[in-house]
Amino acid sequence: MRRRQFQRKPQHRSLLASIAAAPGITLGLLAVGAAGIMSTEDLLSSLSGTAKDCNIKGNISIDTGERIFHVPGQEYYTATKISPQYGERWFCSEAEAWAAGWRKARN
Repeated sequence: MRRRQFQRKPQHRSLLASIAAAPGITLGLLAVGAAGIMSTEDLLSSLSGTAKDCNIKGNISIDTGERIFHVPGQEYYTATKISPQYGERWFCSEAEAWAAGWRKARN
């Protein structure tokens, strides 16, 4: 009796799996992240193309350590700078910022 041969279907990889499978890219991303230029989350977002749509600034107060987000049009939005090496980040929606535990700026 002859055994049937089955062909495997090609499997699709996620972006993260593709990066992990390419050691040169992984090392490059780790080096950039270790240098404090961007967080891993920011790097992955920028690779997937979603970072350009995220315009809510997640800022950490120097005085209190409080996590505050600023939306376009608020008084200090333009002056607020985001430094990922200090834990600051970008959000794509107010709901995302609230869910992450940040509060909206009062101005």
